[in-house]
Amino acid sequence: MALSDQAVLSLSPGFRFQWEPAQQTHVLLFPEGMVKLNASAAEIIRRCDGSRTLGAIIDELGHSFTGDTVEDDARSFVERAYERGWICEARAA
Repeated sequence: MALSDQAVLSLSPGFRFQWEPAQQTHVLLFPEGMVKLNASAAEIIRRCDGSRTLGAIIDELGHSFTGDTVEDDARSFVERAYERGWICEARAA
């Protein structure tokens, strides 16, 4: 499923993003387990806080990192994270 650039993204209920000192990496914790995140995945998930649109997240990443594939890689990761239920569209207040 392709998310709109206007979609406001947040962590799905039941998921928590944190630094795991024992593993020296960021992780997503959920009742069934834990997902270790690489540095780029952590930068994307950190921005899925319910206040940013997908377009804004991609713009921020483009300003913070160099490379021709930043936008495509970020979109690909977001779509996989959405399909796996890690992130969702934020509910309107």
